[in-house]
Amino acid sequence: MTTPPLAPYPATRLRRLRQADWTRRLVRETTLEPSDLIWSMVVHEGEGTIPVASMPGVERLSVKDAAKAAVRARDLGIPAIAIFPHIDGARKDAAGSIAADPDGVIPRAVKAMKDAAPEVGIMCDVALDPFTDHGHDGVVEGGKILNDPTIERLIEQGLMQAQAGADILAPSDMMDGRIGKLRAALEGANFQDTMIMSYAAKYASAFYGPYRDAIGSAKLSAGQGDKKTYQMDPANSEEAIREVALDIAEGADMIMVKPGMPYLDILRRLVDEFRMPTYAFQVSGEYAMIKAAAQNGWIDHDRAVLESLTAFKRAGAAGIISYFAPWAAEKLG
Repeated sequence: MTTPPLAPYPATRLRRLRQADWTRRLVRETTLEPSDLIWSMVVHEGEGTIPVASMPGVERLSVKDAAKAAVRARDLGIPAIAIFPHIDGARKDAAGSIAADPDGVIPRAVKAMKDAAPEVGIMCDVALDPFTDHGHDGVVEGGKILNDPTIERLIEQGLMQAQAGADILAPSDMMDGRIGKLRAALEGANFQDTMIMSYAAKYASAFYGPYRDAIGSAKLSAGQGDKKTYQMDPANSEEAIREVALDIAEGADMIMVKPGMPYLDILRRLVDEFRMPTYAFQVSGEYAMIKAAAQNGWIDHDRAVLESLTAFKRAGAAGIISYFAPWAAEKLG
């Protein structure tokens, strides 16, 4: 598309369209609404709420409180919630054995939330790291994360989540081939309507720290190596195209970029390349940085949050997964 030539100054004064709030709203190219948000939420096995120290304003919710949150999401116009588990360390093992437990906190939360607010979509993370005592996303043998045995465990977990009533399964493990295997398993088990949002371009990032604190795996990951053999190198862009192309070919309904703000270029590339519903995850580190800077008086909290969320929409995101979702939805009305 060729941009038409502009008349020279002073015939063209671009500030004319910025001079008042009503004109700025009239020509605004990107709008942010509650329907653009997916609420990222951590649930725990006990009662009540537990503040997450590294994420001011975020709490781990009990199953009962998660159900109340689903009602709040419905009332705020938030279309979906992504839930993540905090598991008691004493119940974890090297294999992440309880990841597929049909009586675990995730299936109980899904059922409670769908009963309370069936209009709200529930998305479940398909990953082993919250359940393993080493904190990795897969089966480990001799210090190596095994691809295919991990997929077998993920299929068990995903089918359990679908059975519990999850609307969207979101594999975040970055194992090769897991989308195709999971899609085939869902079709075979008559869950053909269950959607898959693939963590298709998930980078080995420094911005996940507060999340690991929130789900109780931060200390467990120490001394256990890193996740660079399966999560993507932050230096790579072309590789993201290949990863996403494979996941779409294997049956992903939606794709995701994670983290969000440092990877807006990747988001834009994927939207332009594939024209698929593409989402950005504003991760825990992004949330914590804004909160910390605002608490120190270095930035304006409200403006920074809304600006960051709008940036994802401007870059082409169909929606944003964020811990700010309920606050933003209230602000946006």
